[in-house]
Amino acid sequence: MIDVTVENFEAEVLQASTQIPVLVDFWAPWCGPCKSLGPVLEKLEADYGGRFKLVKINSDDEQQISQAFGIRSIPTCVLIKDGKPADGFMGALPEGKVREFLDKHLPSADELIAEEDLSEAEQLLAQGDTSSALAKLQEALAVNPANDEARFDYVKLLIAMGELEIAQAALAPALAQIPLQLRFDALHHWLQAMVFATTDERGQWELAQFDALIDKNKRDFDTRLAKARLLMAAGQWTQAMDELLEIIMRDKAWSDQAARKHFVAILELLTPPKAKGDAPVPGKSAGGIELTGKAAAIEDPHAEMLSRYRRKLSMALN
Repeated sequence: MIDVTVENFEAEVLQASTQIPVLVDFWAPWCGPCKSLGPVLEKLEADYGGRFKLVKINSDDEQQISQAFGIRSIPTCVLIKDGKPADGFMGALPEGKVREFLDKHLPSADELIAEEDLSEAEQLLAQGDTSSALAKLQEALAVNPANDEARFDYVKLLIAMGELEIAQAALAPALAQIPLQLRFDALHHWLQAMVFATTDERGQWELAQFDALIDKNKRDFDTRLAKARLLMAAGQWTQAMDELLEIIMRDKAWSDQAARKHFVAILELLTPPKAKGDAPVPGKSAGGIELTGKAAAIEDPHAEMLSRYRRKLSMALN
């Protein structure tokens, strides 16, 4: 349990809630029901073993925070997840009712184990140990098949390692989701490009062979798409997008917008995931305040490349 003031609210509540749900207990020293609820909450924090973080805010001393949350009576508890209020309750509820509230919102023990496996896998990948990372991701999915982050990383790593049949089987549950998540659709397009490169006879062609056919007919979109798929399989992403743009600029609706779909898939695959921990957004302070000056406008080369190709796609579609 931590006492929170306006000085440490952002760090102890908003930023902390991106890692673990934070239960905020608004109370006051003179409040009788608050005194009975407090020990219950502290006991549950211990019983739940790190599945949530408890913080207490003295509503008399921290009226600015209380007003921001619209607190009208105490005790009032608000659960914060990913920097935003998720739910809450008022009054000194009995322990059983508070448990029901927490169980509705908190990750299960299996979900936490899967998250730990996913975190370890990310560290192993950063160290270049792909085999161990793959094993950890497989463990995470076995414990919690609903963990989309683990499934995405697992399938992505399998494709990169050339384990296409296993990747296809692991991707199937995600492709059956309604609506289909863009990131899994992107993996599907990459997987199909890899299958094309290993099963289609054109997968053995030199790029010059594609170019020779395209030179004869600039609207040979089948050949252009085949070339783009081969470039995708080889990890030559910008070259693949350049070829896809040639199709889009000539006929954006061709083959059910196949070129646009492949282009969007590449952008999605190349877009880094949002970092956990709510890292500051470029051009803003940690509190979301806009910054000015040249430093705020600086982008890393990868981000600049993505922005440039997004603009190219937008121009080609308009």
